[in-house]
Amino acid sequence: MNLRENTLRLLEVVKEKAVLHGDFTLTSGLKSSYYFDLRLATLDPEGAYLVGKLIFELVSGKVDAIGGLTLGANPIVTAVAFASFLEGKPIPAFIVRTETKERGTQKRIEGHLTKGGKVAIVDDVATTGGSLFKAIEAVETEGCQVVKVIAILDRHQGGSDELRKRGYDFIAILSADASGEISINS
Repeated sequence: MNLRENTLRLLEVVKEKAVLHGDFTLTSGLKSSYYFDLRLATLDPEGAYLVGKLIFELVSGKVDAIGGLTLGANPIVTAVAFASFLEGKPIPAFIVRTETKERGTQKRIEGHLTKGGKVAIVDDVATTGGSLFKAIEAVETEGCQVVKVIAILDRHQGGSDELRKRGYDFIAILSADASGEISINS
């Protein structure tokens, strides 16, 4: 499948598996009558394949590593690392903890992050951008340059605008409107 076909199929997988209706409180604290549980798509075999392939295409040749804040980024960065290996252009992955580990290595960032490297930060859903900003702050503290920020889905509730306002190259594969309808990001 080509890039467009993969994106269309990811849209179908997300709509089939990851859209929930009810009363939800989002990580941002905002209330919503719908919830995008993208882990149901990124932990699905086909969804993981599509996410890995699509994001690999967006970052290949541009980054030294890819990562994000646990838990939403975990399956995404694994899928991209796997896809990159299959393509013969390996991109190492890392995960940013919400807090520094108090035992063992006492790391905040686990995996493969090289000081001074160019990195992509990913997350499953961008609402206010809080998780993305936490990951960005952690890797910039380590001396890395964030050259790409990617979300699978943008809820258009301020996060993407704030990322761009602060100068980050942000892209979302899919977008949701105010009623929760999902489409391919144009």
